[in-house]
Amino acid sequence: MKEAEYKAFYDRVGQSNGWDFSKLKVLTEGMQADIYEEVRQACKPSDLLLDIGTGGGEAVLALRDSALLLVGIDRSPGMIRTAKANLAKSGASNVRFVEMDAGQIDFPTQFFNLVTCRHAGFSARQVAKVLCQDGQFLTQQVAEGDKLNLKQAFGRGQSYGEPDGALLQRYKLELAEAGFSDIQVAEFDTAEYYRTSEDLIFLLKHTPIIPGFGQEKGDFEILRAFMEQNRTEKGIRTNAKRFRIRARMGLEPGGMRI
Repeated sequence: MKEAEYKAFYDRVGQSNGWDFSKLKVLTEGMQADIYEEVRQACKPSDLLLDIGTGGGEAVLALRDSALLLVGIDRSPGMIRTAKANLAKSGASNVRFVEMDAGQIDFPTQFFNLVTCRHAGFSARQVAKVLCQDGQFLTQQVAEGDKLNLKQAFGRGQSYGEPDGALLQRYKLELAEAGFSDIQVAEFDTAEYYRTSEDLIFLLKHTPIIPGFGQEKGDFEILRAFMEQNRTEKGIRTNAKRFRIRARMGLEPGGMRI
């Protein structure tokens, strides 16, 4: 999926659904990545938090009692409209959503105590710019090996054919070059069982896992065969592969930023 196609797809999904998959009936086995639970534990009541690629704002709104001010940014107008609608329903007074590109974060230098980013691209240098001294950055990303049996069945997919671990290594290098230290990594490969075919179809229609799903001839026949081959008593089996990076804005021994 080309950049322009992905942006149009993401904006369309944002307007119709946000980034909310809470209604999917899916069983997971194994340790799951959840950076927002880590954020909840790391937050202080006086902290300012920035969430990059906030989608429909669901995660930020769930954290509203953990920090003084929470700001979610997303480059998609559709996502931000959904996020603002979710904000109005929540009644939260300490949350803001702003349409903004992660490649050009327009906030004061060293403004935030924590910056988060889940399943969205980011610029390590932009994150470093807005993080305060000793501030923390947490990101959770989709690894190349995610939904691998699905991608193999279709012969195409998000990051399909790319070396597993390439994105992780790239981000580690970029964070180090931007001045981050204490870069900690955790990887997760969780079994997922989708209860019904409708649950799996919803996932494929609202994510770029299989680009253009349903638009190419034979897609639903491939999916039907996949579900027959991977159906178990627990549901239709695939996997969720993620990695988490936790990094701190580096300080020299005297307290100066690196």
